[in-house]
Order: sequence, then C-alpha cells, then structure tokens
Amino acid sequence: MSDNHAVCVASELEIAPRQVQAVRVLLDDGATIPFIARYRKERTGSLDEVAIAAIRDRLARLAELDARREAILKSLSERDLLTNELKTTLEAADSLSVLEDLYLPYRPKRRTRAMIAREKGLELLAERLFAQDDTIDPTKLAQAFVDEEKDVASVEEALAGARDIIAEWISEDTHIRSALRELFTSKGTVRSRVEEAQAQAAAKYRDYFDWEEPITKAPSHRVLAMFRGEQEGALKITLRPPIEGTLTVLRSLVITGEGLAGQQVGQALEDGYARLLAPSMETEIRNAIKERADEEAVRVFAQNMRELLMAPPLGQRRVLAIDPGYRTGGKVVCLGAQGQLLHHTTIYPTQSDSQREQAAKTVRDLVRDFEIEAIAIGNGTASRETEVFVRGLDLRADIPIVLVNESGASIYSASEVAREEFSDVDVTVRGAVSIGRRLMDPLAELVKIDPKSIGVGQYQHDVDQKKLKASLADVVESCVNGVGVEVNTASAQLLTAVSGLGPTLAKNLVAHRDENGPFRSRKELARVPRLGPKAFEQAAGFLRIRDADNPLDASAVHPERYELVERMATDVGCSVSDLMKSGALRERIDLDHYVDDSVGLPTLTDILEELAKPGRDPREQFEVFSFAEGVHTLDDLEPGMKLPGIVTNVTNFGAFVDVGVHQDGLVHISQLADRYVKDPAQIVKVQQRVTVTVLEVDKDRRRIALSMRADPFAEKRPSRGDEPGKGARPQRDWVVYPPTRKERS
Repeated sequence: MSDNHAVCVASELEIAPRQVQAVRVLLDDGATIPFIARYRKERTGSLDEVAIAAIRDRLARLAELDARREAILKSLSERDLLTNELKTTLEAADSLSVLEDLYLPYRPKRRTRAMIAREKGLELLAERLFAQDDTIDPTKLAQAFVDEEKDVASVEEALAGARDIIAEWISEDTHIRSALRELFTSKGTVRSRVEEAQAQAAAKYRDYFDWEEPITKAPSHRVLAMFRGEQEGALKITLRPPIEGTLTVLRSLVITGEGLAGQQVGQALEDGYARLLAPSMETEIRNAIKERADEEAVRVFAQNMRELLMAPPLGQRRVLAIDPGYRTGGKVVCLGAQGQLLHHTTIYPTQSDSQREQAAKTVRDLVRDFEIEAIAIGNGTASRETEVFVRGLDLRADIPIVLVNESGASIYSASEVAREEFSDVDVTVRGAVSIGRRLMDPLAELVKIDPKSIGVGQYQHDVDQKKLKASLADVVESCVNGVGVEVNTASAQLLTAVSGLGPTLAKNLVAHRDENGPFRSRKELARVPRLGPKAFEQAAGFLRIRDADNPLDASAVHPERYELVERMATDVGCSVSDLMKSGALRERIDLDHYVDDSVGLPTLTDILEELAKPGRDPREQFEVFSFAEGVHTLDDLEPGMKLPGIVTNVTNFGAFVDVGVHQDGLVHISQLADRYVKDPAQIVKVQQRVTVTVLEVDKDRRRIALSMRADPFAEKRPSRGDEPGKGARPQRDWVVYPPTRKERS
C-alpha cells in the first residue's frame, strides 16, 4: 500500500494516516476485525469495528484500481501505445471512471463506423471540419475526398464519414465525458414505464407504470424495485437528463465556430450523443445507482441481521418446542438445557375433541417428565391456535409461552448441518428443534442458516451477492465475537465465526472436545490439531471456558494479559479470583502504573471492566411478549385497533410488524412517528416491541397498513416527498410485498 493510499483513506474517513497504516499491517498479518478492535486499540487509536471495516474495504477498492491501472499500462505497452505523458496521466487517475475514460480511445474494440471512415481516408476531412474555420465550405472541401475506389461515392458520404469520426472523438474525450457524467448524475431522471404487453401480468409493479424522479433522490428500494420490474419484463427504465439542456452543455464544450463547418460538427455531436455517449453514460450511471442501491440494501440487511442475532436469549433452560400445523399436526420436541434433543412426538390440538384431549395430556406429561422451564411455539401456520391451546392447559405460571420467529427453520432442517446433528429424525422434528433453540440462544442457532433465508432485508436477492455475503459474514463474526462463545458447548457452526478459527479449525476443536472431554483451560486449545499460535492469538480472547481452572478463562481478558492481571492482584495483595469478586480491591488499582510500550489506558480500562463483569453477555435481558388475545387472523382486524407487535423487518420505506395474524403489516415511513423520519432505523429495530394502530386491511391481497403515530387518522401533514415540486412518492412503497413466512421457508 502506498503512502498516498493511506493519506487518501485517512482523509475520507477523517482519521490519521498512521491509523490506516496500522490497520493495514494488522490485516495483512492475518488479524480479524473483532480482534483488532478489541485487543489492538493502542496501535489503531481505538478504532471501532465500523471504522476498521471501512478502511479494509476502501483499501480493497484502491487495490482494484491499482490492478486495473497495471493491466491498462501493460496492454498499452505491449501495443507500443504508451507514451511518457500518457503513463503519467494514467498514474494520476484517482478513480476507475477517470481511468477508463483515459483508456477509452486506446481500448481494443470492434470495427466501428469511425474506423471504416478512417479506412476510407476521411480522417483529414474530419480534422479540417473539427477545426471549425468559418471560412471553410464543407461541401467543396469534401469534394476532394470523393473516391469510388475507397467506396466514397459522394460528397454526402464523405461528410457522413467525417462526422462519424468526429462523433467518436467527442464520445471519447475525457473532459466531455467527465462533464456529461456530472450532468447525468446531478440532473438525470430515472423514468419507469410499463411494457404494455405485460401490464396485466405485472400488476404488482403498478406504482411504477408511469413514474419518474431525479436520480439523486431515488431511494435504494425504489431503484431495486424498478430494476426488478425491468428484469421481469414488466417495466422499461431510462436514466437520462433532459435532452435540450444536455445538448446545450455539449455544444458549449465542442462548438467553437458559427459557420458551415461548425454546423457539421453540431450534427456529429448530436449523433455522437444519441448513438455513443448517451448509451455509454446511461450504462455507467445505471451501474452506479445500482451499486449505490445495493450498498444501501446491504447496509439495511446487515443492520437488521445484527439486531436479530443480538436478540435477548432465554438462556440455558429446558424447553418444549412446537412447530405448529393443522392437518399434519404440531411437531413437539423436548430439549435439555444445552439444547440436546431428549424426546419428540406429534400432537393434533386443532383437530377433533379426542385428539385435542390427547394433545393436552401429552403436553402436560412432557412438561412434568422433562421438567420443562419454557415453551416455544413457531409463529407459522396454526401458531395462534396452538398458543391458545397451550395457554389453556393451566401449566405452571412460571413457564413462559413464547411465539418464536421460525423464518428459515425449514431451510435449516433440510441442510447438511441439520442432517449431521440429527441424522435419525425427520426434517419436521429438526425444524422444531431449531425453534426451541432460537428461544434459548438466537445467535447460536441462526448462524447455522443462510442469512438470506431469514427474511430481514429488502430485495436481498437482487443485490450484488458477493457484497451481501461479505457484509453478512462481517455481521455474524462481529456478533459472535462480541458475545463470546462457550467453547465446551458451542456447535462447529458457531465456532466457525470465532476470530481466527474458520470451518476446519472449528471442526477440529469439536472433534478434540468429543474425543478428550471438555477443555479445562484456554492453554489446552493449543492441543487442537492445526490450531497454531496465530489462530490461538486471534481466537483465545473470544472463547470462554466456564468453571475453568483459571477464572480469567471465562472472561474476555486475553491470555496475553494474564501476567498483567496477576501483577495487579499481587500489587493489591490478593488472588486474581478475589480481584474479580471485589470492587473495593479493583478500586485500589492505579492503571497509570501499568502503562508501558505494549499496553495503554484503553486496554487497561477494558481489562478492569472485564474483571468487574467477566464474560458478560452484551445482549439485553429476555422478556416474555404476548400478542393481543382474540386476534388470530386477518378477519379479526379492524381499522382503529391498537395492538402489540414485534418488528420483523426494517426497510428504507418503513417497518414490518407481526401482530399475530400470520401476515406482517407495514408501518410506512410516514406513519412511524409524529415527525419527519428520514431513516426508519432511527425509530425502530428488528425484534423491538411496539404498539401499532390498524389503518387498513386488504384481505384479498393480504396486506395490512399500520401506524405508530399518536393520531394516525388525523389529516396527514405533507412529508418532504409530498411537497410541491418535489414529486410525491408512490402511495404504497411495498411494491413487491415481502414473501410470506411459508415462501421464505
């Protein structure tokens, strides 16, 4: 990495170049983002995970730019086209678009109209015309280039060929392309029109049958919706600035003469814009706004995924879990406190009276025999009916009954991971196990499922899948390491996300644990095959060993700092265990006394906080939630009802809320609060408990409009998108309604 790159990234992120250099060195040395953020604060100046990831990503983009630059230089050199001046210009290019503009005239291309004109000897005519000398008569000038042997049969053919050459010059001019790019970006409009032949079949896109708005203001969800409609053949999308204004700008850059030669150049300009520049710029801008929309959608998905993964866990309890169903019954499993499957059966609480009585007896017996401490019910088909049934069994009051989001549970149940865990049981049983484990520890269970199957994003299947996968991997890694992992009970999938491990070491660790019994200390991790010093350094601080020989092994204190903690304990005259138990002893520690070249106050402060609450779980305390009684289906909803709900998804246009009727309702961004809301994530987050008011129920389309405003039926104040001259947004921004839970599964 060049010093220029460090300065560039530092300037963009408003940090010091030395911080960028430090992060780069650590990343190159194999350190992970969670490790750097937690255990290398002195080197980075206490940068958090977000800043470190931004540095990594920006450096990667600059590396891609450098790689492309080298490829271009090599191509030009091999074709003997590289001059010192051109090399200097290419090396100074600070963006991919500028680099490609500079390379465009030299790029190998298919035979163009300009090439054919040059072969006919018309380049000199083009040069004379492009000079725009007002004294020149283009017709007389072109007469000298008429040559039937060169297939130039007339003056008009000669002039047309010269204009083709001029048009290509204009379209490849770096300054013109730069100006036009700015014009497309700042003044361009995205227009969506229906393909008439598809109008009836594409009704879900009707909000976009005749829609346009400035490119600069088109939010990511609308861009992705329109592009999806175009991909499905329902819509035709164009992205261009007003034609007259664009040609005026181009003429000011190109036309210098007022005579007949200038008119020829003007014709070439209009042709070059329509045939070459506009399509090229439109493709570039299309790619740019798609990339921008992708980045925003990926950000929203990652943010939602983080909230879902960090949802409060019930903890290690004995759980009875039910995957409800009508005809096929509800699959029931009993899980031990470590999530192990103890028993499974099927009940039919929604069938005949006799089957209902038998189901009641079965559940009561299982609760007694397996000393059940909580009941989890999947929130899919027949969930509310099953919940009412279970609540009517008069079980102990201290047994919480919780509806659990089961999105993706069927994906897990049919996966290789599930087959490895439960090779001898049916997929429906595995699904029930997943539901129960999600209640106990959402993070530990959800890491086993492809995040795209969980349904907390917007248009996640339309975005750049490589970027989405990388972003979600970052989120999973951040959450897992932020919480920490109990090494003696964690699955291989959970361990895979631990800093420095990965799938191979995670499997080796589990195999070693199964063969040799639980780990008694972090030092024993070194015995795991292929888990070398580097992997140990990265992983050890995030792996917890409860009831270990050394109490620090259950904390986030890194083994590299054990000696430091022992010195602290010695200095105050106690054991490490006593130091962890006594706040009075910890208050006697003077952190400044331990500052040296390798450790500073940020790390020392972290250590002291960790000693106070070793291995603390950063997730919130679990609280039982219940939906409104008597509200089970769409038929039970009426406008004006106030209902408790849980946020299941947050998008740029609002939030989806589960109110217990098997279909999430939408709180549009305009209904989230009694003030203007720019970003729904400022108001709500996934898994948040909210109170909503029913605005409208469309039973035919299974759509529910909700509000979180204090007086949702009051006359709506104009939002920024509704102001005069701003262009009102579509009345329903849901466009393609999110898939049902069954479809997501």
